[in-house]
Amino acid sequence: MGQAAELSLQENDLALTPAAYEKMAELIGQAEDDDLQAIRVFVSGGGCGGMGYGMTFTDTRTEYDYMRKEKDFAIYVDAVALNYLRGVEIDYVERPTGASFVFNNAFAMTGGSGTCGACGAAGGGCA
Repeated sequence: MGQAAELSLQENDLALTPAAYEKMAELIGQAEDDDLQAIRVFVSGGGCGGMGYGMTFTDTRTEYDYMRKEKDFAIYVDAVALNYLRGVEIDYVERPTGASFVFNNAFAMTGGSGTCGACGAAGGGCA
């Protein structure tokens, strides 16, 4: 019996705004591969620039993935990434410079101070 069926991703673990949900549903609906049924939310990096947050389509769930089934797609987050994402809200915003997904409160979850420890640059990145 695999552990994957037991790991459930709750709304308070990772929230989606209505705009983010609509855009995710639209994008997964446009995917050319019919096997893609989920969006994987992941964390990468670390160090001076801070953590990077992203998403990709997937058709594979591992035994370490937490899952939440939405109406139009599922969301997968592995156990390690969930430690950095807990309490984050994903939004989709359109600005004059372009549209993108935004991870709200993500930096606060990593315990950062908002400046780079090595060079003091604001925003967590080195100049």
